[in-house]
Amino acid sequence: MAKKSFVVIGLGRFGSNIARALSEKGFEVIVIDSDEAEIQEFTDLVTHSFVLDATDDKALKDVGVADVDVAIVSLGQHIDDSILVTLVLKELGVKEVIVKAVNERHGKILQKIGADRIIYPEREVAIRLAESFVSPKIFDYIELSPTHSIIEIAAPKQFFGKSLREIGPREKYGITLIAINRKTPIITDKGTPDFTEDIIIAPGIDEEIGEGDILTLLGRYEDLEKIEKL
Repeated sequence: MAKKSFVVIGLGRFGSNIARALSEKGFEVIVIDSDEAEIQEFTDLVTHSFVLDATDDKALKDVGVADVDVAIVSLGQHIDDSILVTLVLKELGVKEVIVKAVNERHGKILQKIGADRIIYPEREVAIRLAESFVSPKIFDYIELSPTHSIIEIAAPKQFFGKSLREIGPREKYGITLIAINRKTPIITDKGTPDFTEDIIIAPGIDEEIGEGDILTLLGRYEDLEKIEKL
């Protein structure tokens, strides 16, 4: 099965990070920006790179944009351009158009003209970070991409005494359990209570989750949120 092909239009911080991540995963990636200096950084990283005005429908068609599976529009504060480029992409028949919006009004306009998905990177990161501070369950949080992150979280009560085979992290919850941090009570040579700390990397399916275990989980934000609510 052929991998998806992408075009990233606009190489600001968000667009650049997306283009690099997609290219590193082996996808076919086209990058487009009106700034030649920005394009130069990607010449050897992506499949094709073009310096052009993305509001020009003929120029986009000439470089093969109409044939990609997914278009990602990240034009920063240039709201008018992002709206016009979205319209052009939809008219060219691009299967999926994802657009970075800078505010709610911008997002509503994009939705009305047919954007398939609208994202608010800065707002979403801020919300996730705030949640990591206020949730008593979350011990650490790492943003990997606009869709995925890694969290360290106290094992939910529903998992206690169950093996990973029974829990089914991937099958039932769509997440990957990377590691278990486990503290085991012991009595020292001096007769005082203490703990040993073990980190189980890539635990097997027969590993049981115990009370007090800290789980390191990888997954989509929406799937990880479901675990947080257990």
